[in-house]
Amino acid sequence: MPASARILAVAVTTAACLGTTALPAVAGPQTDAVVSRGVTIPEFYNPPSALPSADGALVRSEPLPLALSLPGIDGPLPGTATRLMYKSTDSNGEPVAVTGAYIEPSAAWRGSGDRPLVAVAPGTMGQGDQCAASLGLEHPLTVNGRTVSIGYEDLAIYRLLAKGIAVVVTDYAGLGATDRLHTYVNRVDEGHAVLDAVRATRSLDGTSLTPASRVGLFGYSQGGGATASAAELQPTYAPEITLSGTYAGAPPADLVEVTKAIDGSELAGALGWSVNGFLESDPALQPIADAHLNAAGRAALKDLSTMCVGDALFGYGGAHSTKWTTDGRTISDIIRSEPALTAFLDEQRLGTMKPASPVRLATGTSDNLVPHAQARRLAVDWCAKGADITYKPVPELNLGSALINHFTPLLTDQGAAISWLTDRFDAKPATSNCAALPDLS
Repeated sequence: MPASARILAVAVTTAACLGTTALPAVAGPQTDAVVSRGVTIPEFYNPPSALPSADGALVRSEPLPLALSLPGIDGPLPGTATRLMYKSTDSNGEPVAVTGAYIEPSAAWRGSGDRPLVAVAPGTMGQGDQCAASLGLEHPLTVNGRTVSIGYEDLAIYRLLAKGIAVVVTDYAGLGATDRLHTYVNRVDEGHAVLDAVRATRSLDGTSLTPASRVGLFGYSQGGGATASAAELQPTYAPEITLSGTYAGAPPADLVEVTKAIDGSELAGALGWSVNGFLESDPALQPIADAHLNAAGRAALKDLSTMCVGDALFGYGGAHSTKWTTDGRTISDIIRSEPALTAFLDEQRLGTMKPASPVRLATGTSDNLVPHAQARRLAVDWCAKGADITYKPVPELNLGSALINHFTPLLTDQGAAISWLTDRFDAKPATSNCAALPDLS
């Protein structure tokens, strides 16, 4: 079985264990609704023409039916979900509507203090609006003739809810909300979206959260980059939010290294999502793309802009960017040769600011998709700034598949990551291992 098929089978099995089935896409027309690869996006996700001025202000909310919901003594298990749209600010200082979901757990919080809140930043879902994590809570596995969308983050969300921890999950800018393209791995857009999700939740009626509720962040892969960014940006962007702890798993801290690594891998489609996101964030880069992309490259980027992870695994797994460029160079080579692109990616680099709160940074030692070395470098950079960092190299076998090497720690380290956050909510001090970091591998 090809590696892309194996990893998809793992994700499908995970979704099935949550009690879901493959769901057909909704095909009926809706007024002002958007259809992405045969999936009709609910009208809720269509932002209004004007947004509130305050970051994190709620634009709208509505009940969100969870795919797995069982009756319980204290309410439906694992909880009651609300779909959210809130205002954020993008990397250009412009207002942007972001969607997501809040889940009020039925389980009691048995730790110290009031019920805590975790903001979950999803890993790579894709770039089509149908890939949004909030939609994945309602339809964990959507399969039709044109798209395969898998809500694999539901597992971590449900594990947090089982501990009595409230959860808010962001869809990020442009993923779900239908007015723009998702700015994949944009450091500022993602960090702002995570922090503004916390703000939006605090203004939501009917929750059990209080002003004293502790707050944590949880993310892996793209989500790890988003939570790492949020931890860096919190002191200046959201100083009123006190973070008890942040889990940043396999963060893409250096996009120059990551774009090089994903080229030709099973998840080569993420290279297209990255370029699309760069161009959405900075249209001034478009002439450079026009000069270097051939017809096949332009077609691939357009195709990928509506795809989810499952689609990209089957459609672009193993693709090499040398087939997308006019002179046969890789996109990484072109980035290095274009000062404007190099400068743009330098601005995306994590590790230039100090998080003001404890961070647990974990990375698989065999991860060569979001390379272990560049994630470890982030921990070193933060430690050099005096941050409180718990660095965890996750031992794993090199199984010959970059995607499996990257995906495995998402599952094997998840329980430890949740336990670490739970300890922070119980007011237990984090133990930094920065002093030993140079000796770790």
